[in-house]
Amino acid sequence: MTVDLQALLTDVDGDVADELSHMPEVVEKGDALDVDDLPIAVRRWHRVDEVVAVVADLKSSTRIGLNKQPASIASIYEASTGGVVQIFDEFDADFVAIQGDGAFGLFWGERRFERAVCAGITIKTFSARHLVTRLENKWPDSLPETGLKVGVAASPVLVKRVGVPRSEHQEPVWAGRAVNYAVKAAQQADRHQMLVAGSIWDWASSNDYLAVSCPHGASSASIWQDVTLDHVPCEDAEREGKILTSQWCEEHGPAYCAAVLAGETYRDDAHEEVAKAVAREAIDVVRAKARQDRANFRNRMRGLSGR
Repeated sequence: MTVDLQALLTDVDGDVADELSHMPEVVEKGDALDVDDLPIAVRRWHRVDEVVAVVADLKSSTRIGLNKQPASIASIYEASTGGVVQIFDEFDADFVAIQGDGAFGLFWGERRFERAVCAGITIKTFSARHLVTRLENKWPDSLPETGLKVGVAASPVLVKRVGVPRSEHQEPVWAGRAVNYAVKAAQQADRHQMLVAGSIWDWASSNDYLAVSCPHGASSASIWQDVTLDHVPCEDAEREGKILTSQWCEEHGPAYCAAVLAGETYRDDAHEEVAKAVAREAIDVVRAKARQDRANFRNRMRGLSGR
C-alpha cells in the first residue's frame, strides 16, 4: 500500500475550502425524516424539529477486559449491547447505532418522548434486574462494579450522510445538542441510573406515571433527584436536569409503561403529589429560571418552524 500524502492533504484541504466558501442547503423536514433519503455527495442537510436521544453506556467496560479471556469479553459485550439494541427496536427507535460498549437510539415524530423515556427506563431496569445479576453470578469474584448508565436529551438536529460515495464508508452525522448532551449525561450517571437533561424532565414532570413512584407505600417524587450536567455550558438551561434512580416496578411497571406509550398522563392516586413536587421545584430560583428559559427556547423554535 502506498499513499501520496501531500496530494491527499491538498485534496482534503481543497474540499474544506470549497465547503466553507458558501453555505450548504438545509431542508426543513419537521418530524418526517427518512434516513434512507439522506444524500452523500450533495451539499444538503436535513433539519428535524426535535429529536430525543437515548444513550446507554456500560460502566467500567475497560476494567472488565483486563483479566478476562477474549471469549468472556465478547460474551459480556454481546449480552449488554445486544440487550440495549433489542430494547431500542421494541420501542420503535427511528435510528440506532452501536458505539463500542454502548449504543444510542434516536426518536422523532409521533410519541417521541414517550418511546424514548420508556426505552431508557427499560434499559436501566434490564441492567439492574437482569444483566448485572447474571454477570455477577457467572464471575462473582473478578468483575468490577458494572451496569448500564443511561442519558437522555432532546433538541433540533441537523443530519447528513457523510462519507465516500459508492463505498461502505458512509454514515449519518447528527449535529445538535441532543446526542452530545445525552452522551455527557450517560457518562456522568452511575450504573442503573438515568440522567436526563432539562427538557426531558419538563416533559416527564407533567406525566403522573413517570413523575412519582407507584403506590407501594406512598407515591413519592423522591425517585427523581436534582442534578447539574457538569459538561454542559453554564449558559445552557438544559444543564439543570434530573437523575432517575428507580426502575419499572415488577407489579405496576408493565401497566405504567403501556399507559405512557398510549399517551396517558393522569393518575388519580398521584396527581396531587406531582403538583406539590412541581411547586416545590419552582421555589428553587436557579431551576425555575432554567425551566422558563427552556420554555422560551421551545416557543422560539416553534415560531421559526411555523408550528
